[in-house]
Amino acid sequence: MKQSKDSEDLTRVGPGSVMGNFMRQYWIPAAKSSELEADGTPMRLLLLGEKLVAFRDSDGRPGVMDHMCPHRNASLVLGRNEEGGIRCIYHGWKFDVQGNCVDMPSVPPSQDFKDKVKAKAYPAVDRNGMLWVYMGERKVPPPLPMVEATLLGEGEVDISFMMRSCNWMQSLEGDIDTSHFGFLHVGHLDPGNVPEGHPLEHTATERAPEYHVRDTPWGTNYGAYRTVKPETTYWRFANYMFPFWTQTPQGEFPHNIQARAWVPLDDEHTMMIFWRRRSKKLGNTGAPLKDGKPLGGARPQPEFAPRDTGWLGRYKVVADESNDWTMDREAQRTNRIYSGIDHIGLQDQAVTESMGAITDHSHEHLGPGDLMIARTRRRALQAARAFASGTPAPGIDQPEVMMGARSGYFEEHQSVEWQQAYDEHMKQADRVLKPAAAGAEAAMAK
Repeated sequence: MKQSKDSEDLTRVGPGSVMGNFMRQYWIPAAKSSELEADGTPMRLLLLGEKLVAFRDSDGRPGVMDHMCPHRNASLVLGRNEEGGIRCIYHGWKFDVQGNCVDMPSVPPSQDFKDKVKAKAYPAVDRNGMLWVYMGERKVPPPLPMVEATLLGEGEVDISFMMRSCNWMQSLEGDIDTSHFGFLHVGHLDPGNVPEGHPLEHTATERAPEYHVRDTPWGTNYGAYRTVKPETTYWRFANYMFPFWTQTPQGEFPHNIQARAWVPLDDEHTMMIFWRRRSKKLGNTGAPLKDGKPLGGARPQPEFAPRDTGWLGRYKVVADESNDWTMDREAQRTNRIYSGIDHIGLQDQAVTESMGAITDHSHEHLGPGDLMIARTRRRALQAARAFASGTPAPGIDQPEVMMGARSGYFEEHQSVEWQQAYDEHMKQADRVLKPAAAGAEAAMAK
């Protein structure tokens, strides 16, 4: 019974749920700023199980509110975005980006009561090409998040979106599980075909890493390690950050400024948003192997379905359960691609969606390689329940704590303790903002 209650509290995100109330304390990345044009077409936006309408008014200000007009519940997605607000096409009532009713043309002037009507609206802001929404109850929202990759300017970072048809937690867990990489993604790779210094050199040689895991102010952190030389340890560090962020070790630690947000659209659908710094210094897992060929299964981009205007119409991939995620069984049989799926992200998509919309944790048998998974589930659940009991959500008013998180790989002498190795390499890492400046940015965001 307790496990069932734990799973429910962990995975449900709608209004009034334990995890949903917790996530609403944080700013949520919701869409590319470019998806909304001034006086352009309103957009359906599904966040944390709430059906919203997003638009940009005549002055360029973003608005995000309940899609149902507070008059008779007709959808404002059908509305006219014009002259500083969105107008319901049913009776012409008009609302500004703050949800204020500014016009009630179907009501006689002597009976006008627009000052008493307000649509449920959420604060929304643009930063570095991303639309952020605050769905919490604070009258004054907290500072914007200090996840380092999101602080990069638009010309310094690549941002991609991809919707996944399963729960947010099982969606993100692949990012904090490094042992699957040696099988799902590169199980077909012959270690003898990997050049020295290639990013996959040690992953292909030793497919069963050991782990250290710890709680941190930002969430959880692991150090996965392999002994690669008589006195040298190969480390891969990654992070979970409240409430739904991850950093993966797919780059050299000093230069690997990246993050993923696993934004719950509802209990059974998640939007993955990936920020990655543009840097020639980052290792490239797609670099040629000794035979001169690229890594099998590493197609650069998946195929996306045409966008539609439905609640789940953005950033859907063609690969899904109906076509076995475009698996090529011949490529799998001949070991050209271990999974038979020709895209690393789609490989993750396939295994997580194949678990079902919300997997049943009672059927699992977790092993030593799942330490980070177990710790992260517990950490997220404890934080959400603590918030429900009156404890502030971690990092809300001190977003600079997120600046302590970095992921990536490096080699270190075996005599250096794992947390010391992390701290020393952190001091040498490239930074978007120095930690001392992080607090200043947070204060300006208030």
